[in-house]
Amino acid sequence: MTIQVAKLSNPAVRDFVSAVNAHDRDAFQAVLAPGATMSDDGSDRDLADWTEREIFDSHGHMEVDNESDGGLSLLARYRNDSWGEMRTRWHFEAENGKITRFETGQA
Repeated sequence: MTIQVAKLSNPAVRDFVSAVNAHDRDAFQAVLAPGATMSDDGSDRDLADWTEREIFDSHGHMEVDNESDGGLSLLARYRNDSWGEMRTRWHFEAENGKITRFETGQA
């Protein structure tokens, strides 16, 4: 059962998912803290390069199935034009309403 984006409990995570699904680069940048970092399948990646390739250029979209850890951990079906759809896990670190780090990978 999918959780509506508006019902996600953590405001920063809600803004992150909303920006991804709207393909809104400005809103996405606005939710990230300066110097934010990320990893994919356990390897640190260049955030700007990864998000451009895996989200914006390939029309990424998240459908959240479950949230835990106060809304900082998600289980989602993620799809994009490059890889199709896969079950993914996302973990976020947030401070002052901004995402400081996110980690994603196959679930």
